[in-house]
Amino acid sequence: MKLAYLVNIYPRASHSFIRREIQALEARGAEVLRFSVRKCDTPLMDPADREELAKTRVILGVGILGLLTAMLRQFFARPRAFIKAARSCFKLKRGSDRGPLTHLAYLAEACVLRGWLGDAGECHLHAHFGTNPTAVAMLCRQLDGPSYSFTVHGPEEFERANKLGLAEKIATARFVVAISEFGRGQLCRWSEPEDWFKLRVVHCGVDDRFLAPGSPLIQDRPRLVCVGRLCVEKGHFVLIEAARLMREQGTEFELVIGGDGPLRPRLEQRIADCGLQSCVRLTGWLSGEQVKQEILGARAMVLPSFAEGLPVVIMESLALGRPVISTPVAGIPELLQEGVNGWLVQSGSPRELAAAMTAVIRTPVEHLNKMGSAGALAVADRHDARREAIKLHTLFEEPWAV
Repeated sequence: MKLAYLVNIYPRASHSFIRREIQALEARGAEVLRFSVRKCDTPLMDPADREELAKTRVILGVGILGLLTAMLRQFFARPRAFIKAARSCFKLKRGSDRGPLTHLAYLAEACVLRGWLGDAGECHLHAHFGTNPTAVAMLCRQLDGPSYSFTVHGPEEFERANKLGLAEKIATARFVVAISEFGRGQLCRWSEPEDWFKLRVVHCGVDDRFLAPGSPLIQDRPRLVCVGRLCVEKGHFVLIEAARLMREQGTEFELVIGGDGPLRPRLEQRIADCGLQSCVRLTGWLSGEQVKQEILGARAMVLPSFAEGLPVVIMESLALGRPVISTPVAGIPELLQEGVNGWLVQSGSPRELAAAMTAVIRTPVEHLNKMGSAGALAVADRHDARREAIKLHTLFEEPWAV
């Protein structure tokens, strides 16, 4: 079986789950071609990501001349298909908040990809995220390209479903993957009932680096960790406010915030304004191994998100035997259970978050280790990358009528 994967930016530090999925499919004998719309503009700290970069072709790497040349080639080779794709392109534009040039770029990118896939021979195209990669995959299909499917993560696809043309993308795909039951329910909301049979759940997964038994037990030190891109959706300002409240209450703690992103300067300023420099540390980008070590050095993971799909870092933390504090949004409660393997607090509430973080600091490590063990069992049961790849591989092989 030959597959082509399309992602907006690949490889990327936050897309390790896609790398694991591809590698698990390859372990099952699939040949997987990697395509990215654009090149990552942040450091690739993980050696595995740097290896993936060498295997990935970047569509926008062809430049403006390459895009225009690809469009002309497709127009003269397949004029009817090109006109059909152009019509679909501008149909997407009518409901979108993006301008005509953006959608024209999608068509040009689809033309480049169609040429590459034509050279590669028969394959199936799978896109991650129901945003522009899936628009490019759909237009590539209408250029007489391969069948396609896509994985929806959220929250962006659900918040902008009409503007993204999600219903049309679902209608023209062979099948659509949601990463949680919550996600599948949202896809039902934004698609026609006759297309619901295409909607399947395949979880993001972790590999043996996290699933292997024998993680070190939690040590009795008051360290918490938060790992994630520094962006509004992750709730970092709520986290800093919770840390300030804990400091006021006299609770001793250390908070490590791993990751980088657009909010870093403002977060650094807020930490300084609150006088938290001695107990809150920003690490910047981390490799996969560094993320693992930061998690292992903590009593628990904290992720006070406002909007999510189902964060892979929660799976990684639980797999390593560390309980998690997070919010009951999207697919998180499907994995995180209050009092069993973590704490669920209302998003946007610094006081609730501070209370949960304080509870972690005060809970005996013996009990935390029991919660961590329960979490590791839940991840092994639901988020083993190899088992989830079997589900996906089966979907790729099924005959679908579109």
